[in-house]
Amino acid sequence: MTGVSLREMNINDYEAVMKLWKDTEGLGVSDADSRENIHRYLRRNSGMSFVARCGAEIVGTVLCGHDGRRGYLHHLAVRQDFRRQGLGRVLAERALEKLREEGMTKCHLFVLTRNEEGLNFWTGIGWHQREDIIIVSKSLTTNPDSPGCSC
Repeated sequence: MTGVSLREMNINDYEAVMKLWKDTEGLGVSDADSRENIHRYLRRNSGMSFVARCGAEIVGTVLCGHDGRRGYLHHLAVRQDFRRQGLGRVLAERALEKLREEGMTKCHLFVLTRNEEGLNFWTGIGWHQREDIIIVSKSLTTNPDSPGCSC
């Protein structure tokens, strides 16, 4: 990880992190990831999300927040040429540290069923796959032409 530094994510990072998310195989991006929604998320969960930079380029991200009782990680992504150097683990641990500071004792994350590499990463660093719950979602948009929840 030589030359890589971490800092708090801010809305000015939006275009670069969105490009990284879209370029990351297995990571789902939807209308929930609009600039406005990410800005709201970062304000609501101030100081908990991070970007990894190498020079001027963003090479890793993690969104982190909580609902007052459980923590959540979203969109942990590391650019392909920076993988297998421990950066994903560092991003996850930094976010988990912030959750602990907020008093959270458990954290959840979502992995798309087709994202085998992502699941292998998470289980490889000590997370376990739940078999006892199913996620159900509902679109809250009033637009009948909205594609709803695509991921």
